[in-house]
Amino acid sequence: MREEVHRIPVEGHKLALVLHLPARTPAPCVVACHGLGASKDSEKYLLLGREFPPEGFALARFDFSGCGESDGAYADTTVGSRIRDLEAVLDFFGKHPALNGHFGLLGSSMGGYVALFVSASRRLPVATWNTPATLRGLEPSQSGDLLGLGPAFFEELRAGEYADAPGGVSRCLTIQADRDEVVPPSHGQLLFDRATEPRELVMLSGADHRLTLMPHRLEALTLSLGWFRRFLLNAQK
Repeated sequence: MREEVHRIPVEGHKLALVLHLPARTPAPCVVACHGLGASKDSEKYLLLGREFPPEGFALARFDFSGCGESDGAYADTTVGSRIRDLEAVLDFFGKHPALNGHFGLLGSSMGGYVALFVSASRRLPVATWNTPATLRGLEPSQSGDLLGLGPAFFEELRAGEYADAPGGVSRCLTIQADRDEVVPPSHGQLLFDRATEPRELVMLSGADHRLTLMPHRLEALTLSLGWFRRFLLNAQK
């Protein structure tokens, strides 16, 4: 396996990216999207970087603007800015000689929320882990995952453009922890109900929002790998 580090320009600053390549290329690529308060170097994304390439996938992990090693201020984060970042990552990797142009998206929490919007516009297969169906009702907070978000996020929310996850997303795998203390499990059902076939909903019994226990994390990983085999690897045969 080979690992590449990149920095790409977006809106006057740069995003930090890591690409994990399988032994055989050109390969399909899954782009992993982290949530609020996380980064590309959080444990879940390092795990994805280890486990996807042996299965024939490239795995790209990156820091949204203002997070990790990317430029920008976290206080300027909005859903729209994160959609812009993800679009830029896809455009950059769309020209990579070791990739075959087939992409999937995997996102946890807010990362999944952003991935759904881009999946809807680009018609890409997507897997979400503990992702909200709506952001309505969120208010500025000094605790939890909302800590550090600035006025731009809540102004965008009040405007309503990205207040609800998009409907009509196909090739959508929804993984939801049934003991999620951040995103109510009912959100997983709502995402599934709004999606179109092919779609699947899996409730992880006993799991929390961050999939803290490794068996829950590995179950989500295995389910996601199976989904992308179906819609990225098998689709090419």
